[in-house]
Amino acid sequence: MDARALRSLCLGFPGAYEDFPFGPEASVFKVRAPSGGDERRGRMFALSALDSAPLSVALKCDPVLAVQLRAVHPEITGAWHMSKKHWSDVRLDGNLTDEDVRDLVEDSYDLVVAGLPRAQREALGWSGLAR
Repeated sequence: MDARALRSLCLGFPGAYEDFPFGPEASVFKVRAPSGGDERRGRMFALSALDSAPLSVALKCDPVLAVQLRAVHPEITGAWHMSKKHWSDVRLDGNLTDEDVRDLVEDSYDLVVAGLPRAQREALGWSGLAR
């Protein structure tokens, strides 16, 4: 998956938008319900320096699943400068299929949306975790 496809994937979720709170080199993908108000209140589900090589993305992950994924996939590690228990760096160097990456991004989005207040989840049309 390339940077353009990753950006498109992340922005394809309801309520998703791109922000740059850490500077122009770090794309932070957040979710906010339509009635969510201030962008600073959005919640991050993905972080990537889209110009980096190799391309990677930090994603939220269930802690138990994160341990399992890291054991099987060397391109998935604890996220740098983030809680390694809850966030994983996923190197997009071609070893994971685009479908695998889509699943990981969707899981991250779902975990973040699951933590929103009920009214915001409903405003997004979210019906629950995909898995």
